[in-house]
Amino acid sequence: MSTFFEAKIWPLRNRLYRMAYLRTKDRDAANDAVQEAFSKAWVHREGLEQMDNPEGWMVKTLKNEVLQQFRGAGRTEPLEDQGQAIPEATPESPEAGDTVKLVFRFLEDLPEKQREVFELREVEGLTYEEIASYLEISVEQVKVNLHRARKKLREFLLKCKEDER
Repeated sequence: MSTFFEAKIWPLRNRLYRMAYLRTKDRDAANDAVQEAFSKAWVHREGLEQMDNPEGWMVKTLKNEVLQQFRGAGRTEPLEDQGQAIPEATPESPEAGDTVKLVFRFLEDLPEKQREVFELREVEGLTYEEIASYLEISVEQVKVNLHRARKKLREFLLKCKEDER
């Protein structure tokens, strides 16, 4: 018989790591943030069982840990081009198709908020409410940013197809 922590909190580790990596672009920093979030969850494990949305609490705690790392290092924004890319999510992977490579190129050019919302929804599979909580914006802002990102992606892919001809 597994505990609440083992059944509901521990399975979030990979998703939380990807979210931390998305923000930090550094494997060690992402691992540290996830470890700290799990440490806090362990301390509050009894309270987590009583919460309506313990996953949301974990995401919020992780976000705070990442922000704390940035503040401690004197940074207020994620480092770009630091660390190594996650192997299964790189456009350079041999199995990555042309469309995947185009999408990665497209994502680099999106405004930060649209990119974050798009990645959290389409890559991580978070709900609108979870994204809103994570980014501390309204659900309507999530929907607007996602709509704009998807519209730009469609236009980008159509333009790339036309350029091929």
